[in-house]
Amino acid sequence: MELRHLRYFAVLADELHFGRAAERLHMAQPPLSQRIRDLERELGVRLFDRTRHRVQLTEAGALLLEHVRPVLAGVDTAREAMRRIRPGEAGALRVGVPPDTGALALRTLTAGFARRAPDVLIDLHELTTDEQLARLREGELDAGVVRHPADTVGLESGPVARRELGVVLRADHPAAAGGGAVRLRDLDGTPLVIFPRAMAPRLYDHMLTLCRDEGFLPGSIRHARNPNFVHGLVLAGRGIHLNEAPATPLTEGLVWRPLETGALAWQTSVVWVPSRHNEAIAAFTEAVSEGLAEAGHLVAEAGTAE
Repeated sequence: MELRHLRYFAVLADELHFGRAAERLHMAQPPLSQRIRDLERELGVRLFDRTRHRVQLTEAGALLLEHVRPVLAGVDTAREAMRRIRPGEAGALRVGVPPDTGALALRTLTAGFARRAPDVLIDLHELTTDEQLARLREGELDAGVVRHPADTVGLESGPVARRELGVVLRADHPAAAGGGAVRLRDLDGTPLVIFPRAMAPRLYDHMLTLCRDEGFLPGSIRHARNPNFVHGLVLAGRGIHLNEAPATPLTEGLVWRPLETGALAWQTSVVWVPSRHNEAIAAFTEAVSEGLAEAGHLVAEAGTAE
């Protein structure tokens, strides 16, 4: 027996009128009559006595109704439970964060969200900017923490947080001497370790353009997304890496130095589909802004992401 046929049967048993039952079910009367006949044929019994003026349950119909009502009630309860954990509904919020989000940042973010929305479960997914944007548009995420520039046409953005980047070097690299700021042009020809372009194409191109404008053309480019692998490549002398100041001490043998001009920076914000905005997304946006500010980002006003 199909569940929908049982629901049709129960509504008709309540109304005892095909027209009113069809209206409640948002369907035409002939398909409803056919579904009831299909159910009777499947069960081998007549469920309703029909005349031109009335519809009545048969004894078999009354017996079936006793069994069907608790089944349908249980299904409705299960659906409500699932509704509460669907993306965008009260109860759960599915969000994306960049793969290189640090442990301390995650702790701050989740704690800040829990204070603002204690009854909502936050479901974190480690995703690149482009993966987040795709899932947002497909309805698989409620909100994402993305780096700009990115293809956010049609999405809304929370406050954009900016943090200048520096460079991760081997401690014996000439540019590391003295502990001061590094000029990008002094790194010209040095191999660069950077995230794969597929993770955030617009950001990737933007960073390489800024490097070129500052006089730094990498001798070669190596791609890596896992921070431990990135640092391993730098430690092995395979290149330098551009990133914000580390929240925890680097591996022995590595140092971080600020860049002289501050031209390179992470620009990060929460984005979402405008029609799906709700109080949970607002709470998440505030928690992210708070966490990024505590981590040293300069947080600007909210606006529409471009």
